[in-house]
Amino acid sequence: MLNEVKVIICGKEYKLRTAESPNYVFSLARTLEGKITELMNSGSSPYTAAIMVALSLLDDLNKSSQRVENIRTQTKEYVDEAGRNRIEKEAALKEIEALKAKNEQLENMVKLKKLKDSI
Repeated sequence: MLNEVKVIICGKEYKLRTAESPNYVFSLARTLEGKITELMNSGSSPYTAAIMVALSLLDDLNKSSQRVENIRTQTKEYVDEAGRNRIEKEAALKEIEALKAKNEQLENMVKLKKLKDSI
């Protein structure tokens, strides 16, 4: 369900239809207006301030997207490594079982040899 939300940014009213909660949209509008006002206070026109804020936010978005992609790549590498380690562990456990069986066989052979020697 879409919510219709009215926000005022730099004295202009905007009607938005969004799935987001009104409080969330109001919060975004307040943050945006604060960033634009900050740049306007340093001498920029509203248009220039809006463009600069948009560029800054796009930069933040791109950098965040890159970080997310790096985390995905790193997570995939960890999952792949964990899979390889699990396979190696299973192979090592099989080898341990085979060596235990061989050890038991050799111990039995030694006992049998001792028994033959004692007879």
